[in-house]
Amino acid sequence: MFSALFLLSRYFSASIRGQLQYPGSTLMLSAGQFMSTIIDILAAWALFARFGPVQGWTFGDVAMFFGMISVSFAIADFLSRGFDMFGAHFVKTGDFDRVLLRPRSVTLQLIGYDFRLARIGRLLQGLIVIGLATTALSLQWDAGKIALAVWIIAGGVALFFALMVFQATLAFWTVESLEVMNVLTYGGVQAAQFPLSIYTEWFRNFLIFVVPLGCVAYFPVLVILGKPDPLGAPDWLLPLTPAAGFIFLGLSFLAWRIGVSKYTSTGS
Repeated sequence: MFSALFLLSRYFSASIRGQLQYPGSTLMLSAGQFMSTIIDILAAWALFARFGPVQGWTFGDVAMFFGMISVSFAIADFLSRGFDMFGAHFVKTGDFDRVLLRPRSVTLQLIGYDFRLARIGRLLQGLIVIGLATTALSLQWDAGKIALAVWIIAGGVALFFALMVFQATLAFWTVESLEVMNVLTYGGVQAAQFPLSIYTEWFRNFLIFVVPLGCVAYFPVLVILGKPDPLGAPDWLLPLTPAAGFIFLGLSFLAWRIGVSKYTSTGS
């Protein structure tokens, strides 16, 4: 365990040192991430400023959903670069053979493949939006709400990491990572940034029972907001639902093990 953490820290150190060789590029990429994502919340603010609450939801409510899911995705994206680039950088080139030959966990090596500092831009955006939501709602944070927020973010990180693992698993059969998976990753971020109750029933069910984005963001955030669920979920269930992210992560690694067992190398 400690040797794995030590190796991961070495991967992290090497990746960050390499990026800091070009600090201007890193800053510009981070700023680009920040600006491209902050535009989304500005658009939401303009919508609420013009039309007022939507089905009882205010801008502050939406900003809290938005901020929580943005922070979760930023951390998951930071940790899962190896899985995100798996098809093009490992399967297609045959470099996955070398990964398998090393006496270390494949998952550990892929997590340590690259840590992109540019993701700090999205992370900062999410934290700022949570601050805006706190101000807009005059929300008082106590120890229980802070602990729940950490739990929400952890469940979100697990879920988005799982989606990256599923995307990588498909590359064992498709070679290239399928762009359609972006519908679930980046598209899922967009969908989870708003309350589930505004969506049609079939889409709500998809975000709860198929890809449980609603479980890691919508239901537990209601507890922080102090709101009952318009969909009728019991109050005792709401803070427990981020566990769905970890269950989904476990399923993704089961699929990953099947994919690894089917890998046949490049033959070269």
